[in-house]
Amino acid sequence: MSALPDTRDRGGPNQPLLIVTSLRKYFPIRGGLLNRQVASVQAVDDVSFSVRKGETLGIVGESGCGKSTTARLLMRLIEPDVGQVVFDGEAVGAQDGISVRDLRRSMQMVFQDSYASLNPRLPIESSISFGQRFQGIGKVEAAARSRDLLARVGLEPNRFAQRYPHELSGGQRQRVNIARALALDPRLLILDEAVSALDKSVEAQVLNLLADLKAAFDLTYIFISHDLNVVRYISDRVMVMYLGKVVEIGPVDQVYANPRHPYTSALLSAMPSMDPDHRTEQPPLTGDPPNPINPPSGCRFRTRCAFAEDVCAVAPALTALDPADEHAVSCHRETAGSGHSGAPAS
Repeated sequence: MSALPDTRDRGGPNQPLLIVTSLRKYFPIRGGLLNRQVASVQAVDDVSFSVRKGETLGIVGESGCGKSTTARLLMRLIEPDVGQVVFDGEAVGAQDGISVRDLRRSMQMVFQDSYASLNPRLPIESSISFGQRFQGIGKVEAAARSRDLLARVGLEPNRFAQRYPHELSGGQRQRVNIARALALDPRLLILDEAVSALDKSVEAQVLNLLADLKAAFDLTYIFISHDLNVVRYISDRVMVMYLGKVVEIGPVDQVYANPRHPYTSALLSAMPSMDPDHRTEQPPLTGDPPNPINPPSGCRFRTRCAFAEDVCAVAPALTALDPADEHAVSCHRETAGSGHSGAPAS
């Protein structure tokens, strides 16, 4: 086998590249003399969304909201308890669907820690080639492609190919990780805080590189970040998570200009203002998120929400505000008078 087969557009151009339905992951907590399960950390609970071909979906939320766990569930680095993932019309792991091995060829991930992501004993050319060799590509062809990808991410192959990870800066290592993710010609890249550890000048360079690579390789991105400005810059749509739930999703400009969930409003209000006449005098959100072992019933944000009412004890569905609108929110206050049909939005 000398080359990877072309698997693009199996489901057609209008088929979402990724459809996630009712994804859930609870991590057991064990204790006692018999080491029995005594509780669960509800990391991801009933998460549903879709990603269209060629778009960038940003995912934001506080630490512990389930962003990274969702990414790992999509990659099958950890197995979900419940839920279905469909990649270009094929269910992951189903008998007549796409295998996990083939999924990982079509969907790759770039992690936050650029050093821990690389084998310290391998030169970077070998790190980039490893996945290709595992997929059956010959040594010479894999090495040639690795050097070509190094050049594509801005690293001179003759200078960097035989260097080890400790000989590179953080920005250079992350470029290597991006090249390694591209080595199998994937269709979807999951970028989990991929630029958060970089200096601002290097961060801007890597963001521009990602934009160029997306166009050159016809990629789709899921971009996870705490930096709301970065998410707005790179994303087409944004999904807001809170304590394992999706609370709002929609076009990035629309969500930023008119957030409909109180938690989204609080997140955006916490962004530092560059206007001296519009200083943030009061914290938009106080207190810590509830314990994910025992989250509040109903809307999980209601214990910190200034608009909470009795009805919030019942979990709101993620609902489109208008039948023709991509902007959806999980909040009784917003959907009660919207005239929606009650159908969940993707």
